[in-house]
Amino acid sequence: MKNVFSILGVLLFALVNTSTTGDVNMFQWGAYKPVFMKRADLEQSVSFREGKRALTNPGKIYCKPPYIYINERYKGIHIINNTDPAHPVAEGFIVAPGCMDMAMKDQILYLDNAVDLVAFDLVARKVSHRVKNVFPEPLAPDNSYYYSTGEDDMIVVEWKKNQ
Repeated sequence: MKNVFSILGVLLFALVNTSTTGDVNMFQWGAYKPVFMKRADLEQSVSFREGKRALTNPGKIYCKPPYIYINERYKGIHIINNTDPAHPVAEGFIVAPGCMDMAMKDQILYLDNAVDLVAFDLVARKVSHRVKNVFPEPLAPDNSYYYSTGEDDMIVVEWKKNQ
């Protein structure tokens, strides 16, 4: 009898904590909520923007003189010209939702765009190649999870702290 009440308690908890985010129904645990993007929008999301952008949630740093590349977690990559280390200049920002990592060979910056691997040509300042579904969706900072019962074309690109 005790097991029946335990199972009913878990089911009741699941029912109460099921919520809707946009068109996606979710069951989630933890302190973070996933942010979704449609597959078609993700594939068009990587772009270069001129100028300075505030650095609010830095991640990994990559240095290839005279440039420094700083990941803005889940948002993209800052490009800093460090020719004069006393006066670094923010040259631009590569918008890449879901970006957490990067690597470089020659003038191609390889980065994750949520679940996709993107080759970004730094000279042309545009995506030169995309390989779909290389990576798993980004994990929540507290390793919590969700179960999506929504659309198949929705991809997690960020995690926001619940309020």
